[in-house]
Amino acid sequence: MSSCIGKNITVSLFGQSHSAAVGVVVDGLPAGIRIDKERLQAFLDRRAPGRTPWSTPRKEADAPEFVSGIVDGMTCGAPIAALIRNTNTRSSDYDELRFVPRPGHADYVAEVKYGGRQDVSGGGHFSARLMAPLCIAGGIAIQVLEGESIHVGGHIARIAGIDDAAFPRQGLSPEALHEPAGKPLPVIDDAAGARMIDAILEARRLCDSVGGVVECAAIGLPIGVGEPLFEGIESALARILFAIPAVKGVEFGCGFHAADMRGSAHNDPYRMVGGQVGIIKNDAGGILGGISTGEPVIMRVAFKPTSSIAAVQQSVNLRTGEDADLTVHGRHDPCVAARAVPIVEAACACALLDLVMERRMR
Repeated sequence: MSSCIGKNITVSLFGQSHSAAVGVVVDGLPAGIRIDKERLQAFLDRRAPGRTPWSTPRKEADAPEFVSGIVDGMTCGAPIAALIRNTNTRSSDYDELRFVPRPGHADYVAEVKYGGRQDVSGGGHFSARLMAPLCIAGGIAIQVLEGESIHVGGHIARIAGIDDAAFPRQGLSPEALHEPAGKPLPVIDDAAGARMIDAILEARRLCDSVGGVVECAAIGLPIGVGEPLFEGIESALARILFAIPAVKGVEFGCGFHAADMRGSAHNDPYRMVGGQVGIIKNDAGGILGGISTGEPVIMRVAFKPTSSIAAVQQSVNLRTGEDADLTVHGRHDPCVAARAVPIVEAACACALLDLVMERRMR
């Protein structure tokens, strides 16, 4: 099933943007793990729409309803099933899209694939609204990983060509990792964040949008997590990260910059440090051969500009077979990356927890 991922801890998403609810089923967690629901809600609130001037005005509480799997605040061994009610939909905004597909969206390919039977409203099952239940699974995974002294956090690395400071590739503390999460726009450098906000609001004023990059890191991962080839850390992370709508690129460590380096510069040297093997730097991003090195796992995720913009765009009318101009109605983020940091964190946590469980079972 395309909406299910994971081997030891499976995550299955269901619902559409304007259906009665969206939800998730998480299977494989052992009994006896305490889940802090208040902390989980705070995590979901970071992604929820309608909370800042630079996000979509659609307002949703994003309060999960747990229907199985958690009893008295602890996992009971049964699959965890949770849903989030959709309460603020305007499906009429999407009536025209049945016949005039939006550039940059899946409207046309879905029409061909499903023969017109797909849910068009809000993008249906293709919508980023499905990331709300993914954040339920990821928020739980983050809590489970922290019980293993593994921490996951992120920040906005770039928006509209404006760069934030970067996470250090070594010596990254949990406090520094989680600090951006407490800000309305999760950045390290507040001055850069202010310029990003100005760029987002200017794009909205011009009926346009901008893209961005999210940097995410996991610290505390012991040496040996991950498998070679198809079940390596990069493979597992890339697979779930590319499922996030609008993601167009993923890189680890030096990423694409490594292509411009010599091996003598890119290789991370070993030295004995305090009687143990140590790595001098971390251009590999904490991963070698698909397996964790013990250094921070560093990744960056590129998001394209929001496809739904208010400017007039060229399209076609599928009913008449003629060219058509389209003005997208509805409520949309002028920059999807601005609310994407907790989504990237959630995806990263789900993939890493699955790999940690795989190592434990061997």
